Amino acid sequence: MTAYSIWLLEYAYTESCPMGTLVYGKHNEGSAKVPFGYVLIKGPDTTILVDCGYDNRAHGEVLGRKSGARRWYPPRAVLAECGLKPEHVDHVVITHAHYDHMGGMRFFTNATFYLQEAELSEWISTISLPRSFDWLMSATDPADVMYAAELAAEKRLVLVRGDLEDFVPGLDLRLAADSHTAGSQYCVVRNDGLHNSKDAYVCAGDLVYVHENLHGGTPEDPKYIPIGYAMGSQRNLLLASEAMMQIVAKDYKRILAVHEEKMFSLYPSTTTKTGLRIAEIALRNGQSSLVA
Repeated sequence: MTAYSIWLLEYAYTESCPMGTLVYGKHNEGSAKVPFGYVLIKGPDTTILVDCGYDNRAHGEVLGRKSGARRWYPPRAVLAECGLKPEHVDHVVITHAHYDHMGGMRFFTNATFYLQEAELSEWISTISLPRSFDWLMSATDPADVMYAAELAAEKRLVLVRGDLEDFVPGLDLRLAADSHTAGSQYCVVRNDGLHNSKDAYVCAGDLVYVHENLHGGTPEDPKYIPIGYAMGSQRNLLLASEAMMQIVAKDYKRILAVHEEKMFSLYPSTTTKTGLRIAEIALRNGQSSLVA
C-alpha cells in the first residue's frame, strides 16, 4: 500500500549554472540548466513540503538574480496546479538555510517548520562574523535566519536535534552534519510504512545536486563525487550519499534531487500554464494523477 503521493514541483530555473558548482572538479566544463524546486508529499490527512523556495523580494530577489533564476512563481501559483493553497500545508521540512530552500517560509501561515538546531545556531553565528567572511553568506539571506528565530518564539519551529523518526507517520528526518551546511538534513519517505521499507524515497535537499554526484557518470560502476558548493566537509557529503543510497537499496532514481534536470524525464511529468514542470514520483491509493 502506498501511503503518500509525492511530486517534485519546479518554481523557477536557471539556464546557466556552472558545472563546477554541480559536480566537484568539473571546472571550465560549461554550464547547465538547473531547476529550482521543492517536494510536495500528500497523505489522506496531511500535507508536507520539503523546502519552500524563496521570496522574490528584498535580498531574496538579489540572490535569485545572482543565481540567474528565471520564471520565478510564488507557492500560491505553484501549488494551485495541485489544487492546493499555501494555507493547506501542515508541515514544512527545511533541509538547510540557503535562500532557495528556506526563504519562502512566510508564505505558509499555518505550517509547522522543522529545522536542525545546529543549522540555525551556526547561521546565527555566521551572521555575526566580520565582513571578511561574507562568502559564507553567499547563498543565505540573514532575514530568513531571523524569521526562523521568530517562528521558534511562536512555537511554530521545531528545532530537531539529530535524527527524528516518524515526525509524521512514515516520514523520518536524518542529520547530515557538517556537509553541505553545518546542519543539513534529509527527509526519508517510507511509503509502505515499514521501518525496513522496500518503497522508500529520499528528499536530499542540496546534499545531491545531480545524480552524477551519486554515480560519477557511470551508474554501472558508481563512484560518489560531491557537489561543488559546500560549506562543510566533502567527506561527510560522501558519507551522507552512502547513507541515502543504502535507504533506497542503491536505486539513485529514488533520491529526489530538486536541482536535477533529469528528474522530469525519469518520472512522468507535465508542464503547467506557468511554463514550469511537475514530476510525479508516487501516487497513493485513490489519488488522481496531476500529469495524466
